[in-house]
Amino acid sequence: MYKITGKETLSAGVKLMEIYAPHVSRKAGAGQFVMVRIDEFGERIPLTIADYDRKAGTITIIFQELGKSTLHLGSLNAGDSIATFAGPLGHPTEIADFGTVVCIGGGVGIAPIYPVARALKEAGNRVLSIIGARTGNLLFWEDRMREVSDELIICTDDGSRGRKALVTEPLREILGKKDHETAKVWAIGPAVMMKFVALTTGAFNVPTIVSLNSVMIDGTGMCGGCRVLLEDGARFVCVDGPEFDGHKVNWDNLLSRLSFYREEEKLAMERWEHRCRLDVAAAGGSEDV
Repeated sequence: MYKITGKETLSAGVKLMEIYAPHVSRKAGAGQFVMVRIDEFGERIPLTIADYDRKAGTITIIFQELGKSTLHLGSLNAGDSIATFAGPLGHPTEIADFGTVVCIGGGVGIAPIYPVARALKEAGNRVLSIIGARTGNLLFWEDRMREVSDELIICTDDGSRGRKALVTEPLREILGKKDHETAKVWAIGPAVMMKFVALTTGAFNVPTIVSLNSVMIDGTGMCGGCRVLLEDGARFVCVDGPEFDGHKVNWDNLLSRLSFYREEEKLAMERWEHRCRLDVAAAGGSEDV
C-alpha cells in the first residue's frame, strides 16, 4: 500500500496528492508517468509525474476529477492509502542546452510541463512559458512556472486572467520574432490544444514535442490499448512515449480513439454516483451535506 502524505485542491475539480513511493522518486524524471490503482478492484490510472522529492521519497500527482476513478481518487485524503503505484514509466524528457525553448501547459497540463520547464532551465536554456485555461480559476502553479521561466505568458479563453487568447496566439508571436530563434517547443494539455500547437509550429519548422494521453490499460506495452499512429507507423504511448514528435502524430485518429469508451465511462459514472447516494442514505445523511 502507498500512503497519501498530502492533499490539496488547486482549482475546481483539480486535486494534488503527494504519495510516499521512495522507489519511484529515486528514479523519476521529467516527462515520465505512473500507473495508479486505488484498490484491488480499481482500474489503472495513468498520471504524468508533476514533481518528485527524492529526499522525502514522495511523488506529486495532479489530476482532474472527470470520471469514476478520478472522482474516487479525489475522495481520498491524507493518511489514506492506495493499492498500487507503479513507475516511473515511459521515457524521460530529453534535456539539453538547446537555446531558446518554449514550454506550453494547457489546463491540467500545467502540472507535467512544470518539471520539463525546470529541467530545461537548469540545463541552461532560455525558457519562455505559456500556460492557459478556459478561465482564471482553473489556473494553478503560476508562481512555480514563473520561477523556472525567463518569461511567463498567461492566457484564458474568457480573459479573466492574463491575455484573452488561446495559447497558440502568443506562441505564433514568439516564433515570428526576429531577435531570436526558437530551438524547440514542448506542449502538454488537451489533445486538441496540442494538435493546434503542432500546426502552428509546423509553419515555422520548429521541432515540437507533445506528451500524449491515450487509452491506457496496463502501462507496460502488453495490451496495445494505447496505440497511436505516427507518420512512420504505430507506436505505444506507454513504452515508446509518452512524448512524441507533434508533427508526426495523426491527431484525428488520436482524438477519435479518446472517445471510444465514452458510453462506458458515462455508465461507470452513473453507477459511482448511485453508490455514493446509497452510502449517504445508509449513513443517515443528506446528499446536500
